Amino acid sequence: MDLRRFTEAKQDELRALRKMMPAPLLSPRPDFLTALRASCPTDHPLHVIAEFKRSSPSEGSINAGLLPEKAAQMYAAGGATCMSVLTERRYFSGGTEDLTAAQGGGLPLLRKDFIFDEIQVRETYATPASALLLIVALTPDAGKLRALRELAEEQGIHAVVEVFNEKDLGLARAAGARIIQVNARNLETFATDRSECLRLGRLRDASEVWIAASAMSEHSHLQAAAEAGFDAALIGTALMRAGNPASFLRQLLTPSSL
Repeated sequence: MDLRRFTEAKQDELRALRKMMPAPLLSPRPDFLTALRASCPTDHPLHVIAEFKRSSPSEGSINAGLLPEKAAQMYAAGGATCMSVLTERRYFSGGTEDLTAAQGGGLPLLRKDFIFDEIQVRETYATPASALLLIVALTPDAGKLRALRELAEEQGIHAVVEVFNEKDLGLARAAGARIIQVNARNLETFATDRSECLRLGRLRDASEVWIAASAMSEHSHLQAAAEAGFDAALIGTALMRAGNPASFLRQLLTPSSL
């Protein structure tokens, strides 16, 4: 998978960070991994990581009127365990300031971006993020992935390591990943394949926490992910497009709630 357009889009940001790095945030962060390892409510099939993203290459602008602080409140009210925030600027119209705006919801926050350089990890120290995303296809080197993961963990920030296939999974495990995210969406074509995602879920090790991402918009999708061995589902576009994200999330988790 060739993700050069995403790394190229980051070069101006990297240059700016090398000139001026924001100071680390000293306040405590909610523990992302502990939240996902906790027991779910008995009527929920798995945990939900509810995502805030302003736009995407495949969808365009998604919900320009929904701000991250309001989304965070609605996701928490709807039963989300954690919240993902897209901070990539060129293709997703985000920024690290959206993490700051979202912290009022009280949920552990995942910084979702194209992170491949240690300076981006250090930038994350200055945000309230409890976790950050590392994509194996973007950094297909187990040693570098391990170094980025360990650098994040120095500040209590967990690494969610995203894979698309069994080869990626082998690299993620070689890097010591404890949180594995399987993305059903190809980041080059943006086509989705939930069946392949579910197949990979059956490779989960009991010591790992697994997240299913993309192409989930119904309770049955969450149920299938749970049955395949996933601990959590990351849901973005379906929630962002919902008129009432809190009500829609409750319906996804427990259809009888509405």
